[in-house]
Amino acid sequence: QVQLVESGGGLVQPGGSLRLSCVASGSIFSNPKMGWYRQAPGKQRELVAAITTGGSTNYADSAKGRITISRDYAKNTEYLQMNSLKTADKDFYYCTANVDEQNYWGQGTQVTVSS
Repeated sequence: QVQLVESGGGLVQPGGSLRLSCVASGSIFSNPKMGWYRQAPGKQRELVAAITTGGSTNYADSAKGRITISRDYAKNTEYLQMNSLKTADKDFYYCTANVDEQNYWGQGTQVTVSS
């Protein structure tokens, strides 16, 4: 079993920044592919950014230039640095990890962008 715990969400004003963290623990014996998704109530979960075992990244078009995904291999932790936040970025953000071809999800952390 793998557990993912997110943190770092909260309320921020438009133009502000947040850094989300996700700590992975449990049966992890290699560096899994990890990512961040977002989801609004009643809508499908959608990719924000992903990072491979080797550190390659890909981003949703809406995230490019403002959002950076990174990871600390030693800590089994991934991060999502979000800058220049917009009201449209308001959502629940979920961490995911693919371990042994199985996807695991965190409980989500809420990001609210409002003045």
